[in-house]
Amino acid sequence: MTLIQWEHLPVIASLAGRTEVAAEVLRRNLVVAGINLSALRGREIDVGGARLRLTVPCAPCSRMEAELGPGGYNAMRGHGGWCAEVVAPGRVGAGDAVVVIAED
Repeated sequence: MTLIQWEHLPVIASLAGRTEVAAEVLRRNLVVAGINLSALRGREIDVGGARLRLTVPCAPCSRMEAELGPGGYNAMRGHGGWCAEVVAPGRVGAGDAVVVIAED
């Protein structure tokens, strides 16, 4: 599972020399807002009925050059989102809240 922060979309667009970037172009599974994913490395979150554990940064792939144009790969570096392990599967829908699970 891959996640990206909505707040990074305008940054990626700017770095790629575009006015905007549609989230689906970036090939991430979930777009979330209002939460710093980088601060949650190794932590678990609930999204809808699923529980995820954020594992590693999601590196951009060469497809970003085709999707965003020349420089698309570099525009994504550091803004590509996060990979997550599915701890408990469940239904996830648009508008579902992201809840950070408290550490013990």
